Amino acid sequence: MKNKKKKVHNMKSTTGENDVVQNISPMKVVVSHLICVIALGSSFWMAHNVYSINLIHNPAHTLRLLSLIHIPVVILIYSSFRKDKNQNSYLKAVARGLLALPVGAVVNALGAIALGAPVGTLYFLRTLNWSLLMSAFTFVPAASVYGSSWGSWHRIYAQTKPIGSIDYMICLPAHAAVIGAWFGAWPMPLDWERTWQEWPICVTYGAIIGYLVGMLASICSSVFHVPHLHMKGD
Repeated sequence: MKNKKKKVHNMKSTTGENDVVQNISPMKVVVSHLICVIALGSSFWMAHNVYSINLIHNPAHTLRLLSLIHIPVVILIYSSFRKDKNQNSYLKAVARGLLALPVGAVVNALGAIALGAPVGTLYFLRTLNWSLLMSAFTFVPAASVYGSSWGSWHRIYAQTKPIGSIDYMICLPAHAAVIGAWFGAWPMPLDWERTWQEWPICVTYGAIIGYLVGMLASICSSVFHVPHLHMKGD
């Protein structure tokens, strides 16, 4: 009964010996996602109103501004939900997020190129800034929370089996961003001769839309699914 009164539940799960259910209140999930949304919205607002640029006509510069604003917010928020807080300090979690940023960027860039993204000096800055933003959507949250815990990474990304509200916060937006980027790439090869079809404009819009949908899904999961996990655990 006492565990039900706690906002954060740490208990052994049935999925593995080292898997720990990490839950936070639905309100914290909403606030965390809302801050990330505000950061994205603010970056678009600054791009349009302060620097007079936009994603369609100035993709590289706009993506850089999005990354500069959104990435620090993501690292600072998810580092507060780090695993084993008694052993891992907040600064260590922040450092893990920063280290994961370039690694995730390389993985996203290579994945995009393997699927047909253009290469060359003309697209280098576009791909670089896009991959950094995608890393913030996919790799950075997991690194800030779980560090190098292979079991947690495998559970979230390979098995897609989140076991707590923090898992849902990481897993659903990340998967949705990748799926959104994939759907966003569909118009690129079509012969419409539109500016927004160039790499990585429509892919970025698709990733952002997917990211937002994933956030909404994780909020719904924390409200409707996590209480069921609490009852099961108790």
